[in-house]
Amino acid sequence: MSLYDAVLFDSDGILVEPPAYETKVEATRAAFAEVGVTDPPREQIDDIVTGTTRERVHEICAAHGIDVEPFWHARERLDERSQFEKFETGCRTGYDDATSISSISQRCGVVSNNHHSTIEFVLDFFGFESMFDTYYGREMTVESLDLKKPNTHYLDRARTELGAESVLYVGDSESDVLAARRAGMDSVFVRRPHCEDVTLSVTPTYETRDLRGVTDIVG
Repeated sequence: MSLYDAVLFDSDGILVEPPAYETKVEATRAAFAEVGVTDPPREQIDDIVTGTTRERVHEICAAHGIDVEPFWHARERLDERSQFEKFETGCRTGYDDATSISSISQRCGVVSNNHHSTIEFVLDFFGFESMFDTYYGREMTVESLDLKKPNTHYLDRARTELGAESVLYVGDSESDVLAARRAGMDSVFVRRPHCEDVTLSVTPTYETRDLRGVTDIVG
């Protein structure tokens, strides 16, 4: 009998390849240009791309004398569009082993720091919808930055929707492992090639090299 009532999965780096760093840089640079900032410091761009906070966005906008809402709306819209384009042109794709999730008997869901609309696109574009009972990404607002993992907000919502007590969360980053721990969930760190050499400061419950290893854990 399995230890888990439900299994939750990250999306980027787990179901699909993570977005290229420079793709996110270009979308952010274009957002600055749209609100009249033609030469933003690379440090500010990197701060936004690598996982910014609401406070940092406000600081950056104040430094340029621009309003937060128009800038962030442009950034989210252009970032989303750039992701869709990379999927549609085949520059970014899904992992072959993602289909192994269909063999898991427990209810499954997706919880990601990416936009909710982007997760919806991914599930539809790659035909993954039937494998998952729920999915959560963040809203395209600056306030949603406070709710990103390692905050447990979306993990908690998914667990509640699935009516599960014992949950396993599958991710590819330290924030995934930490969010799972804070939510009282066990975790699997999937050591894909892009995170092969990552040293974690928090210990996951399990490690595996692919999603087939996850099916072995829950089976």
